[in-house]
Amino acid sequence: MAAGRSLSRSERKAAARVEFLRQEEQRERRRQVVPGGQKSRRGGASRGAGLGNTPPFPSSLFPSFDQVSRILRKPAADRSADEAMLLSGCQEMVRDLERLRKKRERLRRRLEEVCDEPDELKRKVSKLSAVVQGAKHLIVYTGAGISTAASIPDYRGPNGVWTMLQKGRSIRVTDLSEAEPTLTHMSIACLHNNKLVKHVVSQNCDGLHLRSGLPREALSELHGNMYIEVCTSCTPNREYVRIFDVTERTALHRHQTGRLCHKCGAQLRDTIVHFGEKGILQQPLNWEAATEAASKADVILCLGSSLKVLKKYPHLWCMSKPPRHRPKLYIVNLQWTPKDDLAVLKLHGRCDDVMKLLMDELGLPIPSYDRMKDPIFSLAVPLQPAEESSHSRKPVAPPTSLHEVQLGEEQQMHPDPPSGGWFGRGCAKGTKRKKNS
Repeated sequence: MAAGRSLSRSERKAAARVEFLRQEEQRERRRQVVPGGQKSRRGGASRGAGLGNTPPFPSSLFPSFDQVSRILRKPAADRSADEAMLLSGCQEMVRDLERLRKKRERLRRRLEEVCDEPDELKRKVSKLSAVVQGAKHLIVYTGAGISTAASIPDYRGPNGVWTMLQKGRSIRVTDLSEAEPTLTHMSIACLHNNKLVKHVVSQNCDGLHLRSGLPREALSELHGNMYIEVCTSCTPNREYVRIFDVTERTALHRHQTGRLCHKCGAQLRDTIVHFGEKGILQQPLNWEAATEAASKADVILCLGSSLKVLKKYPHLWCMSKPPRHRPKLYIVNLQWTPKDDLAVLKLHGRCDDVMKLLMDELGLPIPSYDRMKDPIFSLAVPLQPAEESSHSRKPVAPPTSLHEVQLGEEQQMHPDPPSGGWFGRGCAKGTKRKKNS
């Protein structure tokens, strides 16, 4: 999904994850425990009271949240006798603090990136290779992690979009026109050409699967494609593939690109599915093929996805089937995912590293990306003369040296970084667009 200007419910929930712990600690600091059997303002018994009506120490010395927290941070051997007695007198507060600490630690561990040792990773890849060769219907689910090698940030990694926003840090602007299919993209396309992969379901909007040569019928881009705009007034919908990012003027619940259908004259719209939206377009989302492939799958390979969004699509996991009849799950990701416990095998490694080892095991050479064979140039619909000024995005460089020279000159003349669009909106969250006078 793409980052929008205004935060949806899902985004707010994700952004509040870290904020929750800070707020919880502040609430506890404001809560002064009342000694003995005295009632609090809520009408309940005191949280810090002992078993009887008499506190184990004078009320003037009754511990605060901060005092207990500081003592608990000390090793048990370093605590004084008075501190040990103080803790024994407020066991409920101690239990609350321990629960909070464990929850904070659990969240921290889930955000950590873990890499398997080289020998361990090779051992796991060898197992995965046997599974890939023996699978009758293998499908691949991909996330932002397979595009980080193309300098496109992910969302939940240490430097991901949501991670940086939660920390209140700015996001670097990325020129997506310069991104090329990675080793993982090319490996997946090769596996499909060799009939080892039946279908690919992607959460990515960057269009790199399409540009790797993967056939359209074998691809479901559940959250859209930044290079495709459609006319929904035509039946069937008329699709326009461009060589530039069509989302410059679009955002959450605002999808019109400013260009018109060449046939009926209606407004074109982008294909991006933002957080909080439901994808309704047949293409490039291709939900029908995705659910059909999932129903036939005996193996699912997840590459570079946190699965926090994909887990919400039950049709992709065949949850209506008995557990023993569901496809076997294999996950490649550096961080924890909510499907880890269901996976037959979890490989902690970077997608390019794992796919290189896998292709070596399978004895398949990984094709290099060739701009001359990039399907986007043959699929692209040229702009009409009146539409040339409808965008300011840098196009994908055509496979000719002349155009590369021209684009280099244009880049020197227009050095400003791109803004807006499905990725840029998330980077510029909170800013307001100035109206042209």
